[in-house]
Amino acid sequence: MGAVEIKKGVYWVGAIDWDIRHFHGPSYHTHKGTTYNAYLIIDEKVALVDIVDAHFAEEMLENIRQVIDPSKIDYVVVNHVEPDHSGGFPKLMEYIPNAKVFCSKNGKDAMMHHYFGDYQYEVVKTGDIIRLGEKTIQFIEAPMLHWPDSMFSYIAEEALLLPNDAFGQHLASSKLFDDENDLCEVMEEAKKYFANILMPFGPLVVKKIEEIMKMGLKIDMIAPSHGIIWRSNPEKIIEKYMQWGHGTVERKAVVVYDTMWHSTEKMARAIVEGLVSEGVATRLYRASVTDVNDIITEILDAKAVLVASSTINNTMIPHVAHFLEELMGLRPRHKIGAAFGSYGWGKGAVANIEKKLKETGIQLVKEGLEIKYVPTEEHLKACFEYGKEIGKMI
Repeated sequence: MGAVEIKKGVYWVGAIDWDIRHFHGPSYHTHKGTTYNAYLIIDEKVALVDIVDAHFAEEMLENIRQVIDPSKIDYVVVNHVEPDHSGGFPKLMEYIPNAKVFCSKNGKDAMMHHYFGDYQYEVVKTGDIIRLGEKTIQFIEAPMLHWPDSMFSYIAEEALLLPNDAFGQHLASSKLFDDENDLCEVMEEAKKYFANILMPFGPLVVKKIEEIMKMGLKIDMIAPSHGIIWRSNPEKIIEKYMQWGHGTVERKAVVVYDTMWHSTEKMARAIVEGLVSEGVATRLYRASVTDVNDIITEILDAKAVLVASSTINNTMIPHVAHFLEELMGLRPRHKIGAAFGSYGWGKGAVANIEKKLKETGIQLVKEGLEIKYVPTEEHLKACFEYGKEIGKMI
């Protein structure tokens, strides 16, 4: 869509990927596409902060040409080496082989293991500043947000934070700014991004935001490397990141199940009714027909996670197992949980679910509930009470 000036002398020169539906391999479903945001800073020296995916390198270069000849770029800042942000690097460097490339110590190591040319890397750390002319770029290391190499760039003269993946969303839009889009949609995608990528690093998120606050940096715009730019109210997304980073939970439960002949489904619905009777906001998801990323997004701020499966081959249905593997890697905090399900001639699903929940760090607050074959009305009343009892704990 061409270059867009987002601040005086600072241009968005990235690319919109309308079609991508799977990110990080198959692990993140991007139903609304994404963007690869790169930022060109024009001053006595010219800097490019962040790059784009390799498939969009030519598009980025064409956007740069709308502002300046790419060969005029003096500095390249690599905030994060992951290929969606650095894949266009080799193509870019064909135009500027002698440009200085600024990155963290871990960033240099990662770049040298991704791209094998002889480039002029310069390692920077928190507090280091490069002067472009009137503008400066200050660097802030942000390891594990979400790779060891990650860092933020800050342009004090424009009160502009360029935090790469932090504060981002997978959302393709021809409108770059939060106040040009449906803010509820943008915030929901930001929540999904945090839940499925940054949840394991919540304490580090809080620590980094507190560090930036102590530095006294004025921020009136946050321009991440995916999705929409926060210009109307950047404090709002910072506030949300602090909540999510602390693992703040609501009086809410998420129930995830799968079923073969609907017995476990009947149990799940009765348990949900019990939770609701105690005033608990509750979501019910069947694992085999629901996007796992959407389930995890709802779990981010839920207090309780209940997981259920029929027993098949002495264990749980594979879709439930997949969900639990995804959840375990994201290490949710401050959760309680329980397991339940139906079985036939042999048990196994509930015990294996409980094992996974414990490994995930979820506190089991009720013994697993198991019903043989088909639940009776008495069984369903017991399920209702099971949900009600857990609801009182939330």
